[in-house]
Amino acid sequence: MLSHTIKSSENEIIKFTNLAGRFVKIVDLPKSILQNEEYFALKFYYITLADNSESEKVTFYDQKTIDKIENDKFAKQESLRKSKVIVVLFVVILLFLLVLLYSLFKANNFKKKANAELSQTLIALTIAKEKAEEASILKSQFVSTISHELRTPLYGVVGITNMLLDEHKELANSPHLISLKFSARYLLSLVNDILQINKIEDNRIVLESMTFNISDEINMIKNSLSFIAKNNNNFIIVSIDPAIPEYLIGDKLRLSQIIMNLVSNALKFTNDGEILIKVNLVKVEQDLHFIEFVVKDNGIGIAPEDQYKIFDKFIQVGRKETDYQGTGLGLSIVKQLLGLFDSTISLQSAIGQGTTFKFTIAFEFNPEKTNEIINNILVDLKTAQIINILVVEDNHINQMVTRKTIEKNNYKCSVVDNGYAALEILDKENFDVILMDINMPLINGFETTRKIRLKGIDIPIVALTAFDKTEITEEALSAGINDIIIKPFDASKLFNIINILISKN
Repeated sequence: MLSHTIKSSENEIIKFTNLAGRFVKIVDLPKSILQNEEYFALKFYYITLADNSESEKVTFYDQKTIDKIENDKFAKQESLRKSKVIVVLFVVILLFLLVLLYSLFKANNFKKKANAELSQTLIALTIAKEKAEEASILKSQFVSTISHELRTPLYGVVGITNMLLDEHKELANSPHLISLKFSARYLLSLVNDILQINKIEDNRIVLESMTFNISDEINMIKNSLSFIAKNNNNFIIVSIDPAIPEYLIGDKLRLSQIIMNLVSNALKFTNDGEILIKVNLVKVEQDLHFIEFVVKDNGIGIAPEDQYKIFDKFIQVGRKETDYQGTGLGLSIVKQLLGLFDSTISLQSAIGQGTTFKFTIAFEFNPEKTNEIINNILVDLKTAQIINILVVEDNHINQMVTRKTIEKNNYKCSVVDNGYAALEILDKENFDVILMDINMPLINGFETTRKIRLKGIDIPIVALTAFDKTEITEEALSAGINDIIIKPFDASKLFNIINILISKN
């Protein structure tokens, strides 16, 4: 390294820079010096302090030293740059972690709040569910109680009406008596409809398997609705496919309900017309016979915009203020009952052209099973044996109706008005059948039956009650009751059951 003190010349090229915090100017040496062989390969800098000192010290460096200084400087700059990048990255990562931490904190708070709200909602839903279940139970109990309370006096009304018609033949064509009988039957059908829809909604209906004759069922429906048909000057026409077997197995009661509701609906909206009940055999698959039922009328018809809603509850399309159209439950019951049969109903209608309903149900055809059931039902009703029946009933009007019904068929009848009286008379007298009311004061029909069975008495006992059969079947069987008949009842059905039980006993 060479070090000299020289003066600045006029050919100097001056550059300013910041060196160790002091302003200095860097001056290239004149070309005359650079042309000197001694400094030919060297690059020199003339450094003058910025404070204008009188003497200025110039240091000469060779190229190696200068390159080293420049490399060190570049390395430091690169290191500084990397440090800055690292710092920036660190700051970014720190910010990201802080944001993430904040987000986790907020999410945790939100989760706690959501869990708290969910817990409250769950508690509210549980309470609401319990209240809904309680309300459903109360509704079922209310409907059951109301149906029982209405059926009990209706039994008396229907029974006395029939007694009047039997005892006074001259009143057979009396419009007042006929209207009374119809009104009682109509009121009973409304009670049954309400009870039916309640049972369907509670899933308390199970289809039964009974042997029946479709022709008999359809004609029975036709006869029972003849009064309504005459009021509107309508005719009911029945057409049954002869290919259908005489006896099929299925739930004839639900089928009768479906057809009766459809025909009743057709009669309401038809005047001076015809209602056709058509039954056809569609196909046979093994022992299943698929039967198509058609109920067609030429009444007022249903507008297209109303057809989709007629199967809803309490809907009465086309009702006038002067009409007496019922509750609007009939078609809703039809739809829901067909659902139990895994069937659907179709509708074709136009204003002024009438309405056609169609549905198909598969019934079992099994000759061996059918013959067995029929043989069990066939009982010799012309036997000379005098059948002695005990009626346990607390309602005096119903006592009179039941007694008259029994004695009219040449049976002997004794009546007591409570369970304890029944236990006393059974110690003194023998009976062939007991007709037992369920809802009685002091001791109900179930407890009375249990006490009778504890005495070792195996007389057939038939529950004659206004309660729905499905509601009491389990308890009735456990108490020792042999069968159940719902009031108001069909007299022929009652005597069929009595004769079957006596023959078995």
